[in-house]
Formats: sequence, structure tokens, C-alpha cells
Amino acid sequence: MSESWHSKNKKFNSLIKQLFHADNWQKRAEAARELGLMRDGRAVNLLCRALKSEIDNLVQNRIIEAMGRIGDCRATMRIIEKLEEDLNQETIDKYRIIYIIESLMNIKDKRALASIGQFLNNPDKDLKKLAENAFDIIEPNWRQIVKEKRKEKSIEEIFKI
Repeated sequence: MSESWHSKNKKFNSLIKQLFHADNWQKRAEAARELGLMRDGRAVNLLCRALKSEIDNLVQNRIIEAMGRIGDCRATMRIIEKLEEDLNQETIDKYRIIYIIESLMNIKDKRALASIGQFLNNPDKDLKKLAENAFDIIEPNWRQIVKEKRKEKSIEEIFKI
């Protein structure tokens, strides 16, 4: 039993080192993916830090996916920050938005609803459908809540926490 814990711990530490220090972007992306597959909550704060400092978009996508796979609410606000940064870019990467919404959907933190809500009326059918799915998973009664409160508030205001 302890042998397996030691080997997992060794692998975890090795992946964290690779995530922050590998020169090759593919190795950093693979480290993020592996950390997500391990589903070890210890990685969450480190992944949040890596997302803040990582410059390669593909590695960022793997970090976002890993945080969603782990499913820890500590990652929510950092992912939302990344979403806001991305939405302020001249060109918006639809696939990045998909990674972000899917990760937030896996985390199931209601704080994400205000940010995801902006996609409920998106002209892109894929993003709109994904936002609806995210709402269905995070807040199953959202349609009823919106119907009741819609008269006085926007979706972002209704789900602002």
C-alpha cells in the first residue's frame, strides 16, 4: 500500500516539476494532462499558478482541462479570469471557450454561472448548447429561476454570487 503511495507521490512531484520547468511545450502539456488524469486535489493550486504563468495556448488548454477533470472549486475563479482575458482579445478562440465551459461544468461551482450565462444567447449554436448543458448540470432548476426573476434582472445578475 505505502509503496504505491510513494510511487504516485514521486510521479506527482515529477509532473509538477515538468509542468513548470520543461522547455518543450509538449512536455508541459502532457504533464498537465497527466495531473488531470491523476485527479489529485493537491495539484489544483499549482495548476492555477501554472495557468497564470503559462504562455503557450495549448498548454493552457491542457491545464484548464486538468482542473476540470479534478473538479475542485478552488480552480473556478482562475478559470473565469482566463475566460475574461480571452473574451477581451481581438479574436476569440471558440475551442478555448469550449475547454473553459466544459471544465467549469465538471467543477459544478455555481459561481461560474454568471460567466457562462453570457453564452446562453450566443449566435454560435455550439457555444449556446454547451452553455445550456453547463447550466443544466450546475443548476438544474435554472430555467424556472430565470423565468421567475427575468422581469427584473439579467441572467448574469441572477446568478452572480
